[in-house]
Amino acid sequence: YMSDSHLHATHPAIATRLRRAQGHLRRVVAMIEEGRPCLDLATQLHAVERAVAEAKRALIHDHIAHSLTEGELGLTEIKAITRLL
Repeated sequence: YMSDSHLHATHPAIATRLRRAQGHLRRVVAMIEEGRPCLDLATQLHAVERAVAEAKRALIHDHIAHSLTEGELGLTEIKAITRLL
């Protein structure tokens, strides 16, 4: 559960992106169990990793933009959140 103060307009799209990555990750697990070649597995895991990284980046950029607009972001928080990029 998220309070309204932490729910930004882009969050539903980010959640959709993460659900898609979650489904893709489940497929990779199935591929492992099927004995698929390691190159195929690594390629698919790379795609999942990129999808999650893009979702994180979008979330952080949205947070920074929203907080700057609202005047709610201090230097300490900017430093802390940008370390996660």
